[in-house]
Amino acid sequence: MVTASHNPEPDNGVKLVDPRGEMLESSWEAHATALANAPNSDAFVAAVDELVKTAKIDLSKPARVVYARDTRPTGPELVAALKDGLEAMKAEYRDAGVTTTPVLHYLVRTVNTKGTKDSYGEDTEEGYLTKLSDAFKKLLAGKPTPPPLLIDCANGVGALMAENFKAYLGDAFTINLVNADIHTPGALNSACGADFVKVNQKLPPSITLQPGQRACSLDGDADRIIYYYADERGQFHMLDGDKITALVASFIVELVKAAGLDEQIKVGVIQTAYANGSSTKYLAARLPVKCVPTGVKHLHHAAEQYDVGVYFEANGHGTVLFSPAAQELISSHNPSTPTQSTALINLGNVIDVINQTVGDALSDAFLVESVLAHKSYSGVEWDSLYSDLPNRLVKVVVGDRNAFETEDAERRLVSPPGLQAKINELVGRYEGGRSFVRPSGTEDVVRVYAEAVARPQADELAFRVAGLVYDEAGGDPLQRPKEFI
Repeated sequence: MVTASHNPEPDNGVKLVDPRGEMLESSWEAHATALANAPNSDAFVAAVDELVKTAKIDLSKPARVVYARDTRPTGPELVAALKDGLEAMKAEYRDAGVTTTPVLHYLVRTVNTKGTKDSYGEDTEEGYLTKLSDAFKKLLAGKPTPPPLLIDCANGVGALMAENFKAYLGDAFTINLVNADIHTPGALNSACGADFVKVNQKLPPSITLQPGQRACSLDGDADRIIYYYADERGQFHMLDGDKITALVASFIVELVKAAGLDEQIKVGVIQTAYANGSSTKYLAARLPVKCVPTGVKHLHHAAEQYDVGVYFEANGHGTVLFSPAAQELISSHNPSTPTQSTALINLGNVIDVINQTVGDALSDAFLVESVLAHKSYSGVEWDSLYSDLPNRLVKVVVGDRNAFETEDAERRLVSPPGLQAKINELVGRYEGGRSFVRPSGTEDVVRVYAEAVARPQADELAFRVAGLVYDEAGGDPLQRPKEFI
């Protein structure tokens, strides 16, 4: 997938999809790094040879690749280079055109499972649109028609897909699109989209909400979603990935129980250290919660360990995984009451409305809307499941991020020695205090997360811990940011 997701429009990059339609195994990152950083053609060919040897690849076997791109102006040029490479390697290829990242993931899985017992659907964009919309309409059947949903498409490729969905949804559900301009240069992800809302914790300037109205924002390639609503005073409230997890996981647990399968199907939630402490507390009282290092690949892998694994990063990227055994049980179980029968039908439709290959903003929106319809929740009632602890994220520039090493799913520093003890001492002074420090995976910065029961305390704790990190990293006292305490 040629995309740079939520990044600014001039950026571009590539996301690699494995044969199951999921994210590529992280062991391949080293090969990608070697290829990308080859200084000249000879070194590049040598890196390819090394990859073939290391991974024991049989070049006589046909290679099949599906590719797509988002709406960035640099996309066609990069796709042309990709095509040249595929032809040089004599690979079969299929151009999926301009589409969303989740559609590409869906296509890879459907192509590879076609005609098998694990068939995931029709291997076309129409197959994707039909599968998700049919399941969504069945979940809404018999419920009052929900109010229209406003979708901020980040002026990205999600606008095309959301527009396509309109015809498939018909009168069952109305979506109104804003920031759907994919032609104006520089508009993509500019002052709109999921990342803008999450980082700034406010509405995109292009959106005005009426009291009680809910809306959501996609990111540039439509694999992340952030919800929000206006209360009766018109005040903005954000409903991020943690809130989506709480809503969806609770609903699935209720359905499994109503179907009479709660002894056989175990539902679990996967979070990272960035999950709000209140969400962890709310969920842990209801089902198993596991914390893993930051990154979707860690979340996805851990979710596979449960019969049903629910994961959403706070930034709105996530999905729900149903194990093959759980899916088989749900489809073959004989209900003994009408309630069980209804719950089993609903579970089957939940499985089909979810894109299990990867986080999918539009699929996730349909899942959320289904739950809201079943629970008769407005944004206010959903938000009141728990109250977020105020939190603050601060970035500290350091000389060498590798000097900072963590353990316990990145919640505790082991290096530099002694720094964690100082952080613990600070955290202990704040009511509901929690803070952790982790190095960035891509740049020489360290991220500091802090939360506490009140906003000023959360901010103060974050800046105090940032000050500790700055001093520990040997920062110039004269250059020390003034907000670091």
